[in-house]
Amino acid sequence: MALAEIDRLMGATSGTPESDRLEVLVTLVERYEAERWNIEAPDPISVIPHVMEARGLRQNDLAALIGSQSHASEILRRRRPLSLAMIRVLAAEWSLPADVLVREYDLATG
Repeated sequence: MALAEIDRLMGATSGTPESDRLEVLVTLVERYEAERWNIEAPDPISVIPHVMEARGLRQNDLAALIGSQSHASEILRRRRPLSLAMIRVLAAEWSLPADVLVREYDLATG
């Protein structure tokens, strides 16, 4: 019902009771969803292949950004951590959010 009311109130003129009601409903729905269905940001190594696939990029494209084919392979296999320099270039060149790239993640063992 709240979402239907939000849809109905979209475009309400600012400063009107309808606009105030819209703002309150949106705030309540956002809080409810954050509490019930909180979605954690993915770890960096899960994001990189997803972005590469979505953009039609290959491991060679990653290697060109971070310095070598072996580094790209080791990163994707979780054998090498992302360095600060790698994070900076991925954020700048591929517009990836740095706050996701700096998250801690597990490396492969063995």
